[in-house]
Amino acid sequence: MAVARTRSVAVIGVAGRTVEVEADVGNGLAGIHLIGLPDTALSEARDRVRSAMVNSAYPWPDARIIVSLFPASLPKRGSQFDLAIAVAILGAAGVIPAERIAEPFFLGELGLDGRIRPVRGVLPSILGAAKHGDVTVVVPAANSAEAALVPNVKVIPVSHLRQLVEWLRRGDDEPEPRVEECAELPKSTDGPTVDLADVVGQPVARRALEVCAAGGHNLWMLGPPGTGKTMLAERLPTLLPDLELDHALEATAIHSVAGALPPNAPMMSRPPFVSPHHTATSAAIIGGGSAIVRPGAVSLAHRGVLFLDEAPEFPRHVLDALRQPLESGRVTVSRSAGSVTFPARFMLVMAANPCPCAQAEDQGDTCKCTPTIKRRYLGRLSGPLLDRIDMKVTVVRSSRRELLADRQFVETSKTVAERVLLARERAAKRLTGTPWRTNAEIPSSLLHSDYRPSNEAMKPMTSCLDSGTLTARGLDRVVRVAWTLADLADKDTPEEDETNAALSFWLGVKS
Repeated sequence: MAVARTRSVAVIGVAGRTVEVEADVGNGLAGIHLIGLPDTALSEARDRVRSAMVNSAYPWPDARIIVSLFPASLPKRGSQFDLAIAVAILGAAGVIPAERIAEPFFLGELGLDGRIRPVRGVLPSILGAAKHGDVTVVVPAANSAEAALVPNVKVIPVSHLRQLVEWLRRGDDEPEPRVEECAELPKSTDGPTVDLADVVGQPVARRALEVCAAGGHNLWMLGPPGTGKTMLAERLPTLLPDLELDHALEATAIHSVAGALPPNAPMMSRPPFVSPHHTATSAAIIGGGSAIVRPGAVSLAHRGVLFLDEAPEFPRHVLDALRQPLESGRVTVSRSAGSVTFPARFMLVMAANPCPCAQAEDQGDTCKCTPTIKRRYLGRLSGPLLDRIDMKVTVVRSSRRELLADRQFVETSKTVAERVLLARERAAKRLTGTPWRTNAEIPSSLLHSDYRPSNEAMKPMTSCLDSGTLTARGLDRVVRVAWTLADLADKDTPEEDETNAALSFWLGVKS
């Protein structure tokens, strides 16, 4: 009996940290001791590992067993260390060769009968292991398709502890899992089930949606119920292009950590759409948790769309918490055990009624809300938050002619998405050599140096600055939207028409 070592991965936020698992089987009072800052779920691993080994027909050492997780100062949470602990104990007991388990990484939760169950966060774990070069990673068979997304990593899918041990004993190149255990990466995902053609009328809102998709801008839609605000927001993802590989891996890693990754689609190729209810807490929106910090809605919407329907119904402190991730593209959740940073670069779309009773006065309805009630209702959307919204649109009720119009003449999502893709390609070509890919990501310093419009084009904005109707942050937002409008118009630089249109969108003027 001696010491055996193997490796696993701890997920901190969406980053994988290598953990060395050591097992010492020696003389002393029989029992197992787990050290290295384990949480409750990990402390229970001793019972799961013992039952899994015994039920897999392997003897449990009648000796003192110490399992150490290094680095000891790093908190370890979750059940993904079960497999590594079991393998290390078997290696120290001489059941399997210790040299065979020293290099591979082992991830998986053990059932009491020896089955290896899937775990969360496999993709970020594999990405963390891949930093060590060409490595071999043993994962549950149900997680094999997700693990296979990382290049230059040898993935070994296993479904039972006995299958793994026999492979380690034989020394073969690969184990022999059953065909149904080796999940394959789907070559394609289901297309969108909604289309922009479903929305009749609303030319201004449809145009705003196209501009938002082309530049990655934020949008606020104000209008009475039944005008199509929710329908428009739900169809925004259909205008966006597929995620690039690095963005797809980022989004997939976040959903993997949150346990929201569909089992039949291990790779997220489409921008996510997240629409939390207005009763959601700050932790649900931003992220949090007492023991294990989980990503919130802003991170689940990374590289996609976060839609807040009935935005004034959200608590004001929840809405104001969005201000920091809207600026930085990430969110940091601090707890007593430490801080975790999640990526959160998303497009924010908010929808709101003009007042609590939601009656449109211009259509003959009787609104019973006083001006004070209206101001208090919309006042929940603070000025600093609205200052970070690129475009504001008033959505009115469609006329009878629009509602009865032939929908075959309405532009579909595919048609608009083609223009959006061309505009994004123009922006990406202009931003070649920089870390930014859309106009919404351009920092303020470059907006007023390398990407500053001509003085003639800036005249509408300078007059608003002088009158105080436009803030410095608002100026940056308008310039970014003007660049997007220029890209959609196939122009090399924004002209006065683009800056006027961008200013109109920012001020919320009906056009």
